Amino acid sequence: MKFLSLIVALTFSILSFLPVLAAPTKPWVVPETLKVHGIFRSHMVIQRDEPISVWGWAPVDTEVEVTFGKNIATSKAAGEAGRWEVKFDPQAATSVPQTLSVRGGNTTIRLEDILIGDVWVMNGQSNMAFGLKAVYQAGFESAQAHLQHMRHFKIQAGAESEYVEADLNEDFIFGKDVEDKNWRVVTPETSLDMGAIGFIFGSRLQRALQIPIGIIDNSRGGASIESLVPRHKFADDPRAAEYLEWVDGRRAEFSFEDFHKAQMDKWKAAEERYQKELAADKAKGVKKKRRRPNKPDGSIRTWSVPGRSPSDAAACYNGMFGVFKGLNIKGVAFHQGFNNAMMNTSCKPSFYRSLMKLMVEGWREDFGENLPVAIIGLCAGGEAQTPINFEEKGFSSAAYIRESQRLGLLDAGDEAQTIFIPAYDQKIPQLHTKKKKELGLRAARWALREVYGMEQVVWETGGLISAEPKDGGILLTFDKPMRVDDFGSEVEGFSIADHSGTYYMAQAVYPENKDKNERFKKIMVSSPLVTEPVSVRYAWSRAPMGNLKINGIPWQPLYSFRTDKIDFSPEVTHQDPEGGKKNSVAVKLLKSQAAEALETRLGKK
Repeated sequence: MKFLSLIVALTFSILSFLPVLAAPTKPWVVPETLKVHGIFRSHMVIQRDEPISVWGWAPVDTEVEVTFGKNIATSKAAGEAGRWEVKFDPQAATSVPQTLSVRGGNTTIRLEDILIGDVWVMNGQSNMAFGLKAVYQAGFESAQAHLQHMRHFKIQAGAESEYVEADLNEDFIFGKDVEDKNWRVVTPETSLDMGAIGFIFGSRLQRALQIPIGIIDNSRGGASIESLVPRHKFADDPRAAEYLEWVDGRRAEFSFEDFHKAQMDKWKAAEERYQKELAADKAKGVKKKRRRPNKPDGSIRTWSVPGRSPSDAAACYNGMFGVFKGLNIKGVAFHQGFNNAMMNTSCKPSFYRSLMKLMVEGWREDFGENLPVAIIGLCAGGEAQTPINFEEKGFSSAAYIRESQRLGLLDAGDEAQTIFIPAYDQKIPQLHTKKKKELGLRAARWALREVYGMEQVVWETGGLISAEPKDGGILLTFDKPMRVDDFGSEVEGFSIADHSGTYYMAQAVYPENKDKNERFKKIMVSSPLVTEPVSVRYAWSRAPMGNLKINGIPWQPLYSFRTDKIDFSPEVTHQDPEGGKKNSVAVKLLKSQAAEALETRLGKK
């Protein structure tokens, strides 16, 4: 029986593994002349203290000579792709500009003003891409951006792909209409076009370390985490493997011809209605402004192509991140979550947690096993939680995704080189919060202290140790003092529940403690509406109440947490055609329960 079980398990493993390996193959055309990979351009920063690889393509058997500064290396274009690659020894950081010259056949490519320093990647979705020019203090920050030794490179939306791309698509480097595709020297003018977090993070590192800093921004607005995970990692998890097989199946069934025909049919019907309306207006002798439908031009958005959509497996990684695998980098900062926190459709916290782990592991397999990673938690937005709406706003998909981000990162291991940075305390009633400077500074503080060892920079971590029922409440114990904003006295943001799972806004106080070293490490949570409490939650909302800071440090909020294991809703798969409906039913019930709890606490019921 055990032998049979083993055979079944092995069979499932093989079946789930094969579809992942069978990645779509994109036809490759050997270039007619010498080409260097698109990441290598004038003004770039190359990672210090690591071997330097330079590669590209040329007609097969072309002898290629690469000169970098005073160093020379040779290679030959080989294989069906005509790929060549050279390696140089590691170099220390230097702000002395160097030239990279590549010669093959009758072609010479010269890349000027190349520096050696640290390269950081800013990955995620629109809250990472959100430009400096759109945030608070934009003018103040850009006025200080005379940073000749900081460089910026942006890979734009549209580069996502169903294929594991070998090279960057020129159209999506800084945008289709931009002629200058080189890395940008950061100035007051160019800084405004950078992602705000990347600028704040990179500028603080450059000023503190006094070495060149390169920022690669490959975040993609609207990207789901599914699209940001390296394709090869879906083989490591049965649910992820099954999901990828589903995506590949949809891609195989997709027809560009059928899609364009459907678009034309839709346009023809709309155009016919438009003409009839114009004729009717004329007959009545009236003039109305009517919008004429746009005729399809044959283009197609990536959203419409299965496997290429920024919602689908590995699509953004394929064309925007993994595409420059082979380039050494220092680390990654990541800010995402909104597209995976939509209540009725995409909120799958358990699956998100698995994907977070796979993503970080995949980055390290592709870019270095000790790669430092900062995960900036899903930001706050929309209507803020208050005592007036506390229970209603406490029903939140966003809180579950934040938890999955933090726990998924823990699952990936290596706490010394990773950090989860809470962002929920920076509230603004919009989807794209303008409070990006604060998040960039938090990431910079972590990097300077933990990655670069600058002990004078203040950065601490801390969290919950235990939760024990006591005296009609629950006593929480933390490993560090948890102080209220501005060292006030009233603790906010806690809710409490009994076995029913209904959460009410709670009172939270510091028990008396004569030991100064242990003060503020314990908090008693209780509510007159919950006589037999079993669990608590803290900062559990899209834009939550919650004012505790580790050791009272303003930029170090305590992460949101819960002590229960109640699922957000029955977690359905992407493959389930009834998934949206099932989630909608569950969400409606949970919303009703939250509204009822609010009425109970306010005495309206």
